[in-house]
Amino acid sequence: MTKKEQFLQKVNEAFAKSDIDFIMEHVTDDIEWTVIGDFNLKGKEKFLEALKEMASKEPYQIDIKNIITHGDSAAVDGVMKSPDNKEYAFCDVYKFSGFKNPKIKNMTSYVLSLKEK
Repeated sequence: MTKKEQFLQKVNEAFAKSDIDFIMEHVTDDIEWTVIGDFNLKGKEKFLEALKEMASKEPYQIDIKNIITHGDSAAVDGVMKSPDNKEYAFCDVYKFSGFKNPKIKNMTSYVLSLKEK
């Protein structure tokens, strides 16, 4: 696994654990986050507000299927399971601020609620 793939694995695990501090350390001040069909926000303060709203006291389970990186872009897809056993398929597309010690500058998230089995 490349350094960038390891980083994205840690970012997604931080989302699953509501580790807001870790996530905030790794985004730019002008972060833009779009969750398709839900919201679009710009700036670190708005991003922090959204993370706090989404935070869970109990961690989600996460199963990452793929991490694909190319230059200053990347994508991660997988399934998250909430503490109350709801499952969500996701795909996040990332743009980074640069190549050396990059931070996340842009995130586009696609999230689908999965039917119970």
